[in-house]
Amino acid sequence: MAVVVVLGAQWGDEGKGKVVDLLSKEAHVVVRFQGGANAGHTIVTGGHKYIFHHIPSGILYPDKTCVLGNGMVIDPATLTKEMDRLEENGVDVGPKRLKISDRAHIVLPYHKAIDLLREAQRGKPIGTTGRGIGPAYEDKVGRRGIRMAEFVEENLFYRRLKENLELVNSYIVKLLGGEKFELDEMFEEYRSLANRLQPYVTDTVNFLHECIGKGKNLLLEGAQGAHLDIDHGTYPFVTSSTTTIGGALAGSGLHYQHVSRVIGVMKAYTTRVGGGPFPTELNDEVGQYLRDRGGEYGSTTGRPRRCGWLDLAVVRRAAQLNGFTDLVITKIDVLSGLKQLKIGKGYNLNGTELSCPPPVFDEYAQCKPLYQEVDGWEEELRGIRSFPELPENAIQYVKTIEKIIGVPASMLSLSPDREDTLMIRKIF
Repeated sequence: MAVVVVLGAQWGDEGKGKVVDLLSKEAHVVVRFQGGANAGHTIVTGGHKYIFHHIPSGILYPDKTCVLGNGMVIDPATLTKEMDRLEENGVDVGPKRLKISDRAHIVLPYHKAIDLLREAQRGKPIGTTGRGIGPAYEDKVGRRGIRMAEFVEENLFYRRLKENLELVNSYIVKLLGGEKFELDEMFEEYRSLANRLQPYVTDTVNFLHECIGKGKNLLLEGAQGAHLDIDHGTYPFVTSSTTTIGGALAGSGLHYQHVSRVIGVMKAYTTRVGGGPFPTELNDEVGQYLRDRGGEYGSTTGRPRRCGWLDLAVVRRAAQLNGFTDLVITKIDVLSGLKQLKIGKGYNLNGTELSCPPPVFDEYAQCKPLYQEVDGWEEELRGIRSFPELPENAIQYVKTIEKIIGVPASMLSLSPDREDTLMIRKIF
């Protein structure tokens, strides 16, 4: 039995979907433990491109069970559409293969409306996806949220929805200048979604503990990245959930003694979506080169991602927070063709050297990166099947990362395809 947790080491979009897809081969159960439809994982296999927003990509393996954990906020409309698309492509998404926590909260249309209206009114937009994630987590913490167990009970859902709309409509109309929602109209639309999802809703905590008792391998899949964590990220330019190892435990119902390995997924360079400080950002031809070669456009929003040199101060803090046992470095192939590369080792803030990001974003925005320059390589990496076959400068790039972070790299991704992945050290 092994429990492996896969977490983002930067600002999300590190390629965790591909990593989870590969590791799912050796897992029996794949668990998503936080976030909602604001996440996007893209998997390319067999000539098909799959984009996941809720469901772990392990669903593509016919013998795996996928779990949407209690720490998630689930949009029933988006989830059912995702299920439909998978089924249209021949993927079995029945109740035996997908289980939804009865304690997970749901996202409703008024959450999305609040998200968009407030973002439009901000002096400095945070850059949310507009999927209602933040307002749904606010309701959860404010003890107004509607959980799956209530959602699939018709009378209970109607009562809770009525109570919430009495408060929400006043807030939307009077303070945000939006339009009110009609109770019966929303109830009818979402009642059919509740009926569709009812067979999937169960006590997933008990299910996962039973799986561990049977000696099964579990893979926990995080969304976003360590620096979008509500506590430890670049606040306030963060998501609304705990994206680090603590969120993996709380959002799944497992405990620390279960965890075998913690995998930190990082790109060979750095990207970020939305607002917030980004010291190594490149607003030049190199940044555009990374964006174009890396296909750096959001799976959920389609927004172009901000691109820059690798920032290891960010990865170092993520390693501190999560206790990484392994690193997975993705998109190293994107760097091919650049003669000189820069690796950010820390920051200079008004004459003071920092090894990790400061807590105040105004100060972080003033940080200047401290770079180590290394030689690049011209060769394309796609098709290479062993670590020693890599160009010498690519090998040294990986070894420099390992030395600075103090964590070994166990996998390298050389293209979006499953086959273009080097396994340096076995994880399961």
